Amino acid sequence: MGMGAAAHSHLQRGRRKRRAPMSEINVTPLVDVMLVLLIIFMVTAPLLVAGVAVDLPESRAETLDQNMEPVQLSIDAAGNVSIGDEPVALSDLPARLEEIAAQPAPPEGRRIYLRADRSLDYGAVMGVMGELNRAGLNRVALVSVGEGQR
Repeated sequence: MGMGAAAHSHLQRGRRKRRAPMSEINVTPLVDVMLVLLIIFMVTAPLLVAGVAVDLPESRAETLDQNMEPVQLSIDAAGNVSIGDEPVALSDLPARLEEIAAQPAPPEGRRIYLRADRSLDYGAVMGVMGELNRAGLNRVALVSVGEGQR
């Protein structure tokens, strides 16, 4: 019996020396990798937005048919309206805008560039924009000059 007890105690000691399986996940390496990836994306993201100068090759292929240039609508300091280079009386403006709206346009709609003199009254510009809206021309861009380009 003495021998059996000694063998039994030896087995128990052997079991105690074994390590219990780890039941926790070590997230430190995962966090380290994620922080490195975050830094890489933070550094490279601005480079993706900036344009890169590329010397494109020439091709003998025909250009795509893109006749849909934006309509240039201008209002000078005196309040005179022009579509392109052609002056238009304010009384004729709604009819002319309806003609433009009736022409075939791309699926996203016809673009209108509105150029107005800085000395104009806000109401005069909004009156023309109201006529554009009434004609169904809703893609209006207000054109301005960037700082230092005057």
